[in-house]
Amino acid sequence: MSATRIVRLNVLQQSPHDLTEAEPEELSNASRIESWVPSRFNVHATTDDGRLILWNTLSTAISVFKPEQVPQVLTLLKAQGFESRREGLAGYLVERGFLVRKGMDEYRKFLLAFGQQHYRSDRLELFVLSSEDCNFRCTYCYEDFARGTMRPGVRRGIKRLVEARIEKLLALDIRWFGGEPLYGWEAVEDLAPYLSELAERHGVAYRSHMTTNAYLLTPEVAEKLLAWRVNAFQITLDGLAATHDCSRPTRDGQGSFATIFQNLEALSQRRDQFSVTLRVNFDKNNHPHLEELFELVEKTFHGDSRFTLDFHAVGRWGGPNDPQLEVCSDDERDTVQRALKALAHRHGLRVSTLKDVSFVGGQVCYAARPFNLIIGASGKVMKCTVVLDKDENNVVGRLHEDGRLVLDDDRMALWTEPAFQRDSQCQKCAVLPSCQGISCPLPRITDGTRPCVPTRTNSKSELFELLEYPTRMARVREVAERMAPSKEHIELPDDGRRSAR
Repeated sequence: MSATRIVRLNVLQQSPHDLTEAEPEELSNASRIESWVPSRFNVHATTDDGRLILWNTLSTAISVFKPEQVPQVLTLLKAQGFESRREGLAGYLVERGFLVRKGMDEYRKFLLAFGQQHYRSDRLELFVLSSEDCNFRCTYCYEDFARGTMRPGVRRGIKRLVEARIEKLLALDIRWFGGEPLYGWEAVEDLAPYLSELAERHGVAYRSHMTTNAYLLTPEVAEKLLAWRVNAFQITLDGLAATHDCSRPTRDGQGSFATIFQNLEALSQRRDQFSVTLRVNFDKNNHPHLEELFELVEKTFHGDSRFTLDFHAVGRWGGPNDPQLEVCSDDERDTVQRALKALAHRHGLRVSTLKDVSFVGGQVCYAARPFNLIIGASGKVMKCTVVLDKDENNVVGRLHEDGRLVLDDDRMALWTEPAFQRDSQCQKCAVLPSCQGISCPLPRITDGTRPCVPTRTNSKSELFELLEYPTRMARVREVAERMAPSKEHIELPDDGRRSAR
């Protein structure tokens, strides 16, 4: 007769379940039949050759389907929904966010994503106005050039501020602005290497961008900036010299195009990793002549992917010349912008597309984020680079020399409130995760109007652009060729980011 082992267990100190090995729990729901409905954040367009482009603004997925697949995809995306296992084409649409479980509150899911992004305290973005003066006098400029180079005490305040926060940061973003930032070289030379080294020493992700007219971006200056990790630039060209020099003359009335282009050509000869957004401001006068610029860029840069063209309509932004500006109407603006992109494409040039902003919050203005601040040359803290200190509501505080940041909560709230929460039209919009109702806080502040992004009304044309331009099509073909036979779709690479102005 065998002896029976008696185990005495103190159930107050140990669970009886711990005496046996637990069976692994099945976490996958792939074999379960569930009810699916189309996402409320789907945006789609059908090309002339019958392909279907799907974009989900919350998951940020973009997929393109062949004509023979479209009927099946559209059947699955019917509003009333269907029941299926999470497999095959249905499984793929679920994985990409185009289908969601019936009963899911996607708006609530968006609120979670918004809160995690908007209220983060581990990110700091500073626009540093190294000079509020400028060596240009552009016809459409809205600034008043009231101050020169940033004061030493303000620069010390920036250092102390970042030092105090660096231990808690995951990301530090420095954006050089003005006036003309290189007009305040003393401030750049003081702060840029210091902030880059501080971030590197603490293991903080670092990004530094400069909006410059590039007149002073000589090879010697570029060498230093790239060494200090200032490696993203926005530089404006309004055409060849005949048109550019009319809208962007130097302070003493001379032409600026030749010097700028010489500096750009020298920059392109470098082997460093950097990016240049060539901003083209167009109006009724210059847009018919811009193909000449595209021909020169094509000839000079030979398809260099570090250079991207971005088109913006000239607006009446509050400058003294506003009444004389030949601005395009809203309808003209969209038509001309599409035509310019197509023309640049024909010259093999890279242009900005929807892919560059296809991430949650991709079309949100920097001024709307609580972690983004403008530090003026005199220590004023502001939110909007268009208004600056011309409106007292935009001056939200002051930076002291010891790094103390004293902010006005009422004014900060004016710029950073989640305005979509009191706008029922925003809450219904399929583009909400992209713009979050705060693509530009200024219209709501000044006259209570909703700042809808062009994507809301031009989504189809913007989706078509993803297939039209060679810099994107090459990537699509590459993905398509290496896909397994069971995959019947084409995925666009999800690597788009934008440089905020």
